[in-house]
Amino acid sequence: MQQAKKGDMVRVHYTGRLISGEQFDSSAGREPLEFTVGAGQMIKGFDTGVEGMNIGEKKVINITPEEGYGLRNEEAVIEFPLEQVPADMKIEPGMQLTLQNQEGQPVPVVVAELREDVVILDANHFLAGKNLVFDVELVEIVPFNVSFDEVK
Repeated sequence: MQQAKKGDMVRVHYTGRLISGEQFDSSAGREPLEFTVGAGQMIKGFDTGVEGMNIGEKKVINITPEEGYGLRNEEAVIEFPLEQVPADMKIEPGMQLTLQNQEGQPVPVVVAELREDVVILDANHFLAGKNLVFDVELVEIVPFNVSFDEVK
């Protein structure tokens, strides 16, 4: 039976949940997730968990924060002056916003708290610091379609 190995493009169905059982993502009702094993396209724990699976195999992968979205970084929680928020913008806790870093790259943040003169913004990934559980089924290892055309 064929096993998934580094460099293989695979298709998997998955359900991601917290250890409390709360589901945060799933491929149910969608096409399987496609990625290349070992290419760094997935969080490390998911990537290494799929490696060695057989086609049709189902597996539960437990992932620590270090192998997932990392530990929470309190330096990623910032105070933003309320006076710099556009007057016509209504901000509420839980709202997702996008800031730009010094290089002009987008940084997604969540409004964590509103205070009298500042907005507390959290740039941590929402799954940072959390233990994750993925139910995974390896659906397919995608064959490479290599053709050797005549070189002229």
